[in-house]
Amino acid sequence: MFQREFAMRLVAKPGDKLYCRLSINTQLLARVDHLMKVGKNNFKPPPKVESSVVRIEPRNPPPPINFQEWDGLVRIAFVRKNKTLGAAFKSSAVQELLEKNYRIHCSLHNVVIPEDFSISDKIDKILADNGFNEKRARSMDIDDFIRLLHGFNAEGIHFS
Repeated sequence: MFQREFAMRLVAKPGDKLYCRLSINTQLLARVDHLMKVGKNNFKPPPKVESSVVRIEPRNPPPPINFQEWDGLVRIAFVRKNKTLGAAFKSSAVQELLEKNYRIHCSLHNVVIPEDFSISDKIDKILADNGFNEKRARSMDIDDFIRLLHGFNAEGIHFS
């Protein structure tokens, strides 16, 4: 049993107002179902908030995803869930982090980085090639994020 708003965040679907990082991370790792509302009049003394009962069943086996990578991507996307992904990835802090991770990846795999390398251009190309430049995190489902993560990882960009 949880406060109603928290329970609704757990079960929110893409496009819902309450859809957030909590929603997508919970639904990645577990099946979540809203079972019932519990009115505040069922308690003595009555609380100031409504409650809901939610069933959370862990996925067994869990999805074959590096959760640190996944959460890094989802965290960037949901900083401003109403922004397009193209705008979310334009942040200088995000680009610095991804460039640092990319350079580490290249040095570990003996990949030569061109002199005119631009992380901004690489990110834009990945988003455009996968059709995510104009998408917003609030409307993307788990499969969309998995495709996006795979697109970044295939180009050597990692989030952890």
